[in-house]
Amino acid sequence: MNFPNNLKAVLFDMDGVLFNSMPYHSEAWHTVMERHGLHLSREEAYLHEGRTGASTINIVYLRQYGKEATPELIEQIYAEKSAEFNRHPEAEPMPGASDLLKRVKADGLIPVLVTGSGQRTLIDRLSHHYPGIFTPQHMVTAFDVKYGKPHPEPYLMGLAKAGVKADEAIVIENAPIGVQAGVAAGIFTVAVNTGPLDEQVLREAGAHLVLPSMPALYEAWPSLRASSHTDY
Repeated sequence: MNFPNNLKAVLFDMDGVLFNSMPYHSEAWHTVMERHGLHLSREEAYLHEGRTGASTINIVYLRQYGKEATPELIEQIYAEKSAEFNRHPEAEPMPGASDLLKRVKADGLIPVLVTGSGQRTLIDRLSHHYPGIFTPQHMVTAFDVKYGKPHPEPYLMGLAKAGVKADEAIVIENAPIGVQAGVAAGIFTVAVNTGPLDEQVLREAGAHLVLPSMPALYEAWPSLRASSHTDY
């Protein structure tokens, strides 16, 4: 797939793209799951990044017990996970993200947040760290969707909120599940490998372009815009 020739919107994941929050998420998931006798390693948490909390809990519960967790247990575990996450220091903005967002706005493009997160603390911090970038009308969170990533619904909803077509947008992701969602929505998907995963995992998920960091994406941005007919 080619980089869009008529780019109008850029759809950003949040954790691992805009904030360096995934180490805290993986630790919180591991700690709380173990507390409930469920086994989810810190490394596996990265593979589930982008799912709704309920989906992550159900995958692990089903694997161990052969049935889905009750809604009450899901609510309890996710509340504990959120509390555990909030015990960590505030996640820092991802290096390079601010520069890229400013460039996106300067280029007259629509930035859209598409996150599987229900962590209100991070969502509220967007306006503080990235002022004037995202509007509530251009945000898709765990509270908005029926099907989380890797289902394409979150990114299809992001397109709808921006009022653009799939070939007029790109997705910026860092997680294999998020990459799958962007590709399934028919959108050119860039993976920035900001975590511990081998980049081949992101390529196998379908990423059209893999870069090692957000600063690398910022540096590549002008050439990407200029070479929209090049296959990656």
